[in-house]
Amino acid sequence: MSPYFAREDQVSVEDFKTFCTQQLDASDYPLASEAVANVLVYDRETLETAAKTDKKALLSELHKALSYGPGVFVVRGLYRDLDVIDRTSQAFETIMSHEAKSKIQADHFSRAGNNGRIWNALQKLAETSPQTFVDYYANPTLELICQAWLGPAWSMTSQVNQVRPGGEAQQPHRDYHLGFQQSAFASEFPVPVQILSQYLTLQGAVAHTDMPLASGPTRLLPWSHQYELGYIAYRDPEFVEFFNHNYVQLPLEKGDGLFFNPALFHAAGNNTTSDHVRTANLLQVSSAFGVPMEKVNHEQLLKLIYPLLQNSQLTQQELNTVINVAARGYSFPTNLDTDPPLGGMVPQTQQALVHEALQQEWSPSQFNQKLDEQSTRREA
Repeated sequence: MSPYFAREDQVSVEDFKTFCTQQLDASDYPLASEAVANVLVYDRETLETAAKTDKKALLSELHKALSYGPGVFVVRGLYRDLDVIDRTSQAFETIMSHEAKSKIQADHFSRAGNNGRIWNALQKLAETSPQTFVDYYANPTLELICQAWLGPAWSMTSQVNQVRPGGEAQQPHRDYHLGFQQSAFASEFPVPVQILSQYLTLQGAVAHTDMPLASGPTRLLPWSHQYELGYIAYRDPEFVEFFNHNYVQLPLEKGDGLFFNPALFHAAGNNTTSDHVRTANLLQVSSAFGVPMEKVNHEQLLKLIYPLLQNSQLTQQELNTVINVAARGYSFPTNLDTDPPLGGMVPQTQQALVHEALQQEWSPSQFNQKLDEQSTRREA
């Protein structure tokens, strides 16, 4: 294997197993109240006290848990005031009921109808009930957890996921960024960049209902984030089979929080109950380093150069380079309500739209219209 680039056929489930069979030494995490099936469990009160006495030691332990440790921990009682949880849940129900009348609700990795989903729940909660938004997110422990993984100046997004009775399990996967991409695309990134990407996002979930095992709380594979080629491997049937035979689940109570490294193999479980709706607010927190220094009006730029691209004598490689410079090549951020991933897991990129236009020989006016439509779909 090249030390910096890997092919899809170079993944090894045997190598993967060596990481996933590690055992947690609880003495390495003195602030944890217990460890269950290699998942660390913390109490909110302990974290609050530790923050007052030695904040850096607290942040270091949580960071170690997500990086060099098993990659996942639970915070019991992250929200002590369950009235705030209930008021927020009611706001989410209002949003979901309204959206059910106007669009198809679907979840990544699961068939439409199994789950309810609210995209951009952060903004929608503030629009629905500003006071509830303030009460809900005024949680210093949540801020500590985000800082432990990402440092300061992080940015929050959230998506609500509701798994109804009979809802089927998701396929095991890794999360944003590279976890949403096809393995062929992920393999184009140098392996060090694949490893780096996990340090740009924190995945979290706040339980808005009790989550007994029968309701299908998140399936987790501790230590799986440490396998370097995991973004290429997680769709491989051998890896899926290993996950399905070795995952662990922890029941959660309303108000608990679950946090994990985005590279951890995980999946929502089966809701085998007949009457229990499992609802979680999924938190996706991004590093401050994930933004460019300058704002570029790519739409205006593309409208200026598209007629020149149509009639150019450029080689395909030269054309590709110009398009890569002029157009956005990444599907995110976007508005997943209006710009859903059709026929895949990511929406069409601006670069892909330019290539489609040239291949289909769209006129400049037609291209401008399609570009404006795509840009509008991406707005919140």
